[in-house]
Amino acid sequence: MEQHILDFINSVYQSIGWLGVVLLMALESACIPLPSEIIMPLAGWMLVQKAGISIWFLLLAGLCGGVGNVIGSWIAYWVGAKGGLPFLRRWGKYILITQDDLDRATIWFDKYGNLITLLARFLPAVRTFISLPAGIARMKLLKFSLYAFIGSFFWSLGLAYAGYLLGQNWEKLRETMRPFDFPIIAAVLLIIAFYFWWKIRQIRRAQKP
Repeated sequence: MEQHILDFINSVYQSIGWLGVVLLMALESACIPLPSEIIMPLAGWMLVQKAGISIWFLLLAGLCGGVGNVIGSWIAYWVGAKGGLPFLRRWGKYILITQDDLDRATIWFDKYGNLITLLARFLPAVRTFISLPAGIARMKLLKFSLYAFIGSFFWSLGLAYAGYLLGQNWEKLRETMRPFDFPIIAAVLLIIAFYFWWKIRQIRRAQKP
């Protein structure tokens, strides 16, 4: 599967160059599974090192990656804000999500949304989907965009720099990071499972005479 993704990214870079970085990173943040751990190292190698241009162009790679991530995040944010909130208000009770839960989530994002948005950009898998809950909680779009860009810029820059250093062996970076994907996903699933367990206990306690 990753080989097909690699071939696709390779063809995009050969066709449209730096614009391809923006496009691909936008797709990643719009909840389409294109790993930035492949997109950005390949950009550092193909568009900078292999092209024989200055290492300072890695800053352009970080900028393109950050801009692309913000564009894609706007799409996911809009889906969460326009579709996710009404959906949860109507159907949330069937998955143990109440209006009080939504109100608390909004307050939580108001207090800690900046930090959540920033740190989530450095977590594989989580970074792709964090925009949805931000939109559902109606986090202020300007603040969301700012912190999403900051986190995405440094994440993209770091991956591009690693690809630049590794050269044709840039794929070793993905091999090194791949084992971390499953523990992070497992941790998220455990948090979700704990939420449902906690909600069921709340409901049972409320039903006791």
